[in-house]
Amino acid sequence: MNTSFPIFEKYSYIPIIAGPTASGKSALALEICRIADGELVCADSMQIYKGLDVGTAKDSKEEIGDIPHYLTDIVEPGANFSVYDYVCTALPVIRDILERGKLPVVCGGTGQYISSLLYGLDYGTGDEEAEIKATKELTEEFGQKGIEPLYSRLKEVDPEAADKIDPQNTRRVIRALAVYDALGITFTEKNKKSKANGPEFPFKVFMIDWDREVLYDRINRRVGVMIDNGLVNEAKMLLDLNVDRTSTCWQAIGYKEMLKYLEGEETLEQAADRIRIGTRHYAKRQLTWLRSMGEDVTPVKPDDPSVNAKFVLQLCK
Repeated sequence: MNTSFPIFEKYSYIPIIAGPTASGKSALALEICRIADGELVCADSMQIYKGLDVGTAKDSKEEIGDIPHYLTDIVEPGANFSVYDYVCTALPVIRDILERGKLPVVCGGTGQYISSLLYGLDYGTGDEEAEIKATKELTEEFGQKGIEPLYSRLKEVDPEAADKIDPQNTRRVIRALAVYDALGITFTEKNKKSKANGPEFPFKVFMIDWDREVLYDRINRRVGVMIDNGLVNEAKMLLDLNVDRTSTCWQAIGYKEMLKYLEGEETLEQAADRIRIGTRHYAKRQLTWLRSMGEDVTPVKPDDPSVNAKFVLQLCK
């Protein structure tokens, strides 16, 4: 673990601000950056895509202000971007921030990204060709039979992974099954083995922990704001770009629901209701993932960002 940078004379850990969608992660992370002269590193698997601003709840220019902000808008819609790609992109960014004497502040709700940084997960398998072959075969099966039989098999061979993966996230379902088919071990076992080398830097994860009903109310209100601010136009953009319907972009909650509206199969309010339901379910899975990390995650009570920022920085010293 590398702690040779000057910032580690003041702080012992790099904070990772996590939590479910609509929990206020960005407001807290940005406040930490303001107090500690930090720079924000995104850990969100959808905010990496260019042009998907409303549906992924990217921070506005007004919210960001003059705080440097990394790993958003880095790939085109429809492009593949794996967890391995994220780690290979994020670690050099974090290293550069440290070299300039600043504090990196990681912020996001994508559990795999967070776990990869915290534990130093190594996603190399030693048999990439077998995984590619298995992925191709499973993708063809998905095209013929849909996701249900694949997800059912995942629940049988790796229930722990299935519990954490949205059955509608076809890429992650296929990825988990491809590991099992190619390597003969479960995706969960592979992740545990990948921790052997440990993390490159010391991280500490903080989770904003709302009462569930309050969080769901925040989600419901956020969906209305997203629709008012142009979510429909962003979904239409994906259609106009002819982005593959099995791509990660179309898996994002908000866009896949808008597809039926744009194709005339549902009203806008019906689509909005499905987004609210889907987002609440997603928030529940995010919480399950983070809580499964046990003592590696420090809960943070919902409070004024300036109060919580001081709390987080104190625990990072």
